[in-house]
Amino acid sequence: MSLRHAGIFNFKATVSESQKHEFFVALKALEEINGVEKMEVSRQTSPKNKFKYGFSMEFASPEMYQAYSIHPQHDAFVQEFFIPLVEDFMEIDTEQLM
Repeated sequence: MSLRHAGIFNFKATVSESQKHEFFVALKALEEINGVEKMEVSRQTSPKNKFKYGFSMEFASPEMYQAYSIHPQHDAFVQEFFIPLVEDFMEIDTEQLM
């Protein structure tokens, strides 16, 4: 059973365009981790919610997602980029029903 890990977020007001670029490069590099499939990084275009950016990635199984979530590259991204730069975030992990 596949799993999709997705999130939407906003940067802190003090984050520069250069820092955003570095963040997105590091985020996209997470697709190098074994098990990450079909990764997308996006900008919100709808005015229906407050978040400006998003990402999603798919995994073949919940076990592959768990391996990703404890991978050192993922941990480094969270500590070096996500925590210092992101102000608000919503995460959703879903399994396909049909």
